[in-house]
This record gives sequence, structure tokens and C-alpha cells, in this order.
Amino acid sequence: MKDYLRLKKSNCKNCYKCIRNCPVKSIRFADNQAHIVEDECILCGRCFVACPQNAKEIRDDIDKAKKLIADGFSVYASIAPSFVANYDGIGIGAMKKALKKLGFCDAEETALGATIVKRYYDEMVESGEKNVIISSCCHTVNILIQKHYPEALPFLAHVQSPMQAHSSYIKREHPGAKTVFIGPCISKKEEAEQYGDIVDVALTFEELSKWLASEGIELEPDGSEKENGDGRARLFPTTGGILRSMNRESEDYSYITIDGIENCIHAINDVIDGKLDKCFIEMSACAGSCIGGPAMDKNHRSPIKDFIAVDKYAGREDFDIKQPEEELLKKDIAFIGTHKQKPGGAAIEEILHKMGKMTPEQELNCGSCGYESCREKAVAVLQGKADLTMCLPFLKEKAESFSDNIIKNTPNGIIVLNEALEVQQINAAARKIMNIRNEKDVLGEQVVRILDPQPFFEVLNKGVNIHDRKMYLAEYEKYVEESIIYDRGYKIIIIIMRDVTEEENERYKKENMSRQTIEITDKVIEKQMRVVQEIASLLGETTAETKIALTNLKESLKNE
Repeated sequence: MKDYLRLKKSNCKNCYKCIRNCPVKSIRFADNQAHIVEDECILCGRCFVACPQNAKEIRDDIDKAKKLIADGFSVYASIAPSFVANYDGIGIGAMKKALKKLGFCDAEETALGATIVKRYYDEMVESGEKNVIISSCCHTVNILIQKHYPEALPFLAHVQSPMQAHSSYIKREHPGAKTVFIGPCISKKEEAEQYGDIVDVALTFEELSKWLASEGIELEPDGSEKENGDGRARLFPTTGGILRSMNRESEDYSYITIDGIENCIHAINDVIDGKLDKCFIEMSACAGSCIGGPAMDKNHRSPIKDFIAVDKYAGREDFDIKQPEEELLKKDIAFIGTHKQKPGGAAIEEILHKMGKMTPEQELNCGSCGYESCREKAVAVLQGKADLTMCLPFLKEKAESFSDNIIKNTPNGIIVLNEALEVQQINAAARKIMNIRNEKDVLGEQVVRILDPQPFFEVLNKGVNIHDRKMYLAEYEKYVEESIIYDRGYKIIIIIMRDVTEEENERYKKENMSRQTIEITDKVIEKQMRVVQEIASLLGETTAETKIALTNLKESLKNE
């Protein structure tokens, strides 16, 4: 697909919104990054519009157009009729003036080509050569059928698009000229490259706006926005616009308008299934048709206002343009194969089991991964387009199980309070410390029922956590090392208590034993001192040295 749509890797946040919005699920996730599956992509641009991180960008071809001008070619711009919706108050005259400043030889409306195409459609209907006819102006619809619904290829009108018909007309009128199409569509870039030398470069309105801004050129109304004589083919970019510009003289046919890619898919399936008879279907991938295109300027997405702008600018008669020979308007629209593998039921079941979906009831089909169903997601995993971690319920259950397992098995007591100091969670170790038989006895209750709330008030009000503070819980006759942590983000207070009762009792026991030993030693020393004094007096020695030695022994015992 030559990177018509590209990804800014650093911007992707794995929100899966592009998958949810992709009608053919041509997005692959690998290494925490979204990738477009080129051989399946239909260039509808839905992922580009939907991405909240602006992680997707359209290929910029401004330099290609600049090069054509710099190389000395006579370069003509073909402006899609939706331009009047994208550029408020601007008519073809103002557009020509601005484009000539950029170096274009001239600019014309693609609606001239649309006039040629709609005449061909009228001829097809009048001849009755096809039972069902699907318009082929929208290249995204064409790609959709070529890649994903090849059974509908015989029903496509194998007719040039207005872009092609107009560019061909320009090149017949101006031999050696080059053409640059400018419109609201991404897929036109691919169409321009797919069909040889008809269109040399395709730009989007966003690219044109960027180019004009870089040159300091402003679009200024000049009165041409009020032109509404000839040109009913200017209606093409609106829903039903093709049909409104056609004569529709054949009463044998029904004339149907379908917009929005999902609706197009449903209609294509009906055509394939033979549910439709004698009808001409105007089909556009974008809701609202081309004025809802993905490359309209982002500040110009107002469907009603845009429709009115196009409708007012359109004429009520056809442009006066010579109709070329029928053979010059035909184009081949061939099948384009994809590399999708269709996995079997057993493989799908295995993936579902790995996602914790053991029964159909566990298949929530919540769509958080971007796929319509758990089975569709499992198929994507087998195709290498998705991975197990994209299942939010699966990850949630796994995380909760992991968290619960830690809290359940840790020897530390854990209590979680909300900011109203109500017990939200309490584990078995904490219940053991406080002799609480069942967690239901305290859940939702004020913490004052089981603990002094004063420390929690202090942490809540001061925002300073407490770590490893020794406490004696007199009511429970327990010593604990207590940490109190306030999580402002989740608005909870976490209490972690380590039961150190045995350690403290052992310490008190040792202290008591040492104290008793010192008392006994003190009595023994006093008694011995009297004896020593008597012996020393008989021996004629002083008692000073003996007294010092015994005192040192006493102090040594105290220190122990």
C-alpha cells in the first residue's frame, strides 16, 4: 500500500480504538504497537480520524507536486467538489487564484469529470446491461469489494471515477500536461498510482491547506462562490448526490443511496446473496459521502452545514463538456487477493480457553479489544493480528486474581479504608490480629469499630504517611508494627500491620529475666562485699581493688 497511512510509533497507547473503528479489522498489534495490515486495508481512513493520540498520519505528497511544477510541466489541479464545504465561502475562482500562486497552470473542478461519469451511468441503466449496478466513484468501496467481497465484482460499474475522467479530459485538452487531484480522500492516492499516468499526484485538502500556509497564501472570496448556473454534478460529494445529478429515466430500476462503510458491507452482502433486483446503488464509504471524508480539515466536520454549502453551490444543469468515447471511460477493477488464513474450530477453542473463556457464557463479547466478539478476537490471535493481553476482562480477572492471591496469603494484616474511614477490604491476617471471625462483620463499617481512628485522621489531613510504627492494641492484647499509607489518586487509606506480639513478649521475657538476674547479683555482691571486707581486714589489704572488680562485674551483668 506504499505507506499511504503511516504510524507515529511513539504516540500509540494501545487503546484499540483503531481496531474498533476499522470495518475490516486490518490492524495488527505487536510489541505494544498498532500496525496497518496493508494487504487487507481499504484506506477508508477511519483509524486516522478515530485515533485519539494522532498516532496515524497520511503520506505527504506535497513535494511530488512541487517537483512537477519545478520541472517545468504544465500542471493542472483537479479540485474535488467538496472543496466548497472544506473552505468556507470559497468558489472556484478564488481557488484558481491561490493555486496559480503555488505555480499551477490552472485549476478546474473535478465535477466536470463527474458529469462525464454520471452520463455513462445513465447509459448503463438505460441499456439494462446489468441487473444490479454499484457505482465505482468511491475507491474505498472498490478496494473493499476487490479484497474482501470479490463475488460482487461483476456488479461494480467498471467506469472511471470523476477524478480519472477529469484528469483524462485535461490531458486530452492539454497534451503533455500533468494533473494533481486535490480532495478529502486517502484512497485516491492509491487510485492515482494504481491506474498508470491518468493522475500524477493526489493530495488531500489537509495537504493543500498546509502548502498554502507554508507559502503565506490565503484563500479570499471573489464572488465565484455564488456561481450556481451549470454544474449539478457538483452534488457528487453529498449523500445521494450522484443520483440527484443523473437523469434516472428508466422506470425499471430502483435508485438506492448507501453511505457509511458498515451499510455498504450489508448492501454488498445482499447483492451477493441475490436479494436485490434491478437497482442502481450509489455507494460511498464515508458517512455523508465525500464531505465526511477523512482528509477534510478537522475543523470542517459539520455534515448539515457542509451539505448546504455544496447544495447551494451546485447548478441545476449539466456542465457543457464533450462526452468521450465509451471505451475511454472503461477501467478494469480486478480481484486483489489477501493473505488471510481461516483457522479451524479446535484452534479457536484453544485460544478461547487461554483467555479464560471455557464456556459460551464466558464469552462476554464486550468489544474492548476492538473486535465484535471473543471468537473474532481469537481468530485475530491465530492470524497474528492480536494477542491474548488485548482482552480487558481477561487481564482484569488475572490482575484481580494475582492481587487477591497476594493479599490473601501475605502474613501481614491489610485493611483498606475509603476517605470516610469505612472499611473496604480486610484480609485474613488482619482479622486474626483483631479476632474478627468474618469480613462481612466489618466491611462498610467505620474503622472506629475495630481501631483507634486518630492516626488515620492525621494521615488523611496532613498527607504524611506513617511507616513501621510500633503500636500496642490493648483491646486485642497484640503488638503490631503499623504502616498507614494514603493514596490520593484512588482516595483510599491502606493499613499494613505486622503482628510482632511474640517478638515483643520474648523481648519482655528476656528483659524481665535480666532484671531479676541483676537484682540477685546485686544482693550477692553486697553480701560478698561484707565478707571480702572482713577477710581483707584480717589480711591487712584494702578493699578498694576488690570493690572495683565486683562493681565491674555488676555493670557487665546489667549490660547483658
